[in-house]
Amino acid sequence: MFVRFVALLALVTAAASFNVPVARFAVSRTSLKMETGDAGEANFEQETPERTKQRIQDMVTKNPVMLFMKGNKMFPQCGFSNTAVQILQSYSIDFETCDVLSDEAVRNGVKDFSNWPTIPQLYVAGEFIGGCDIMIEEYQNGNLAEVIEKAKADMM
Repeated sequence: MFVRFVALLALVTAAASFNVPVARFAVSRTSLKMETGDAGEANFEQETPERTKQRIQDMVTKNPVMLFMKGNKMFPQCGFSNTAVQILQSYSIDFETCDVLSDEAVRNGVKDFSNWPTIPQLYVAGEFIGGCDIMIEEYQNGNLAEVIEKAKADMM
């Protein structure tokens, strides 16, 4: 991540030295936002909690089945996230993931957003379902299947 930041900083500095306007640039995978001032200098700002909350809300609203996890559905980075992915894949449903390991603002923000302290976190049709243990319980008692079927119908 540091290497990406340094490369990005070098690119912006080079653009500024050649008087190339860089109007606005937001890094979605980090918690930094960069904008240029009137003189073309780069300003780095910490992403606000309100902006993070809005990004999370947008992901939850846009995606009928949204899983905030460590890693992604192709390469989960923890056992709990892997279990969550396997449960969702058992329903043969399209779902989106957000890798919280690559976005510290979302990693912390999603815990506040849901008032739930652990990751992974599942949202279906905009509703917070729970973490891995809740997913397992709901899978076993059949309730998750009902919620997923409703989300499938909404996707069509």
